[in-house]
Amino acid sequence: MKEFLEIANCSSISAAARILNLPRATLSRRLSGLEADLGVRLLHRRTTRLTLTEAGEELRLRASKIVVDAEAAWSAVQRLDDTPRGLLRVSLTGAYFMQLFTDFLRDFPEVKLEVLSTTRHVDLIAEGVDVAMRIGPVRDQNLIAKQIRSDRLLAVATPEYLESNGVPETTADLTGHNCIVGFAGDWSPSSSWPLLNGGTIPVSGRLAANEPGLVKASVLEGQGIALLPSAVAAGELSAGLLVPVLPDLIGADIPVSLVHADREFIDPKVRIFVDRAAEVMLRKMPAPYPLETNWA
Repeated sequence: MKEFLEIANCSSISAAARILNLPRATLSRRLSGLEADLGVRLLHRRTTRLTLTEAGEELRLRASKIVVDAEAAWSAVQRLDDTPRGLLRVSLTGAYFMQLFTDFLRDFPEVKLEVLSTTRHVDLIAEGVDVAMRIGPVRDQNLIAKQIRSDRLLAVATPEYLESNGVPETTADLTGHNCIVGFAGDWSPSSSWPLLNGGTIPVSGRLAANEPGLVKASVLEGQGIALLPSAVAAGELSAGLLVPVLPDLIGADIPVSLVHADREFIDPKVRIFVDRAAEVMLRKMPAPYPLETNWA
């Protein structure tokens, strides 16, 4: 059918043979065989060009849909061969993912990769993102979440800041401090921090940022108190550059997950990428800080 359509579109067996990369004699023989099978003439052989007969025009109209459907079926079956192919859009942040991207492109040459580096909780469905990393609960029932590890949000500050501004002894004392906050939405700065026993405490400050690295840098500059995943602050906590603030009262346990859309058929490129990304996160992400009951 596809060969017949190419002949009909080109009005020439020779031109169609070049496009199909077939010998002209082979294509001519197949056309004659098709006409013999149908028992009708499909083309008028003119001196300079071929024209469709009435039967040929009827077959052209019906064959067009058949070829489109056949090619769609072919593509659908190819997706089942477990070979990653096509565009893969991911939302991940962290330099430790660079080798993952390089290796994935090398191992799967039919994949085109687009990387969005952000800590924002992107809308996978609306923004066409295949895989994203999430820090915190995943409440969207349209997503499948693969939890990789858990961490703890921890309020931290520099010893110098606390020496100059006082050490909070209760959560109410935070009202007198500059709290560096993240975002509750795309452009909505957080106005509260979680409490370990449930509930929240109001906070406010002069800086809001959705990038943990920027928040940590601001804390290290003595700008105030910030709430960070313990893994982000682990090195500075171990070195004494940062100290916990009200660790028995403020904070929350948070999952670190990879998420993708909940679909009946999980594309091979998504499934394989999630498995590889999970391995990278377990090996290369900074480990959570070992929490203690006595911080003195």
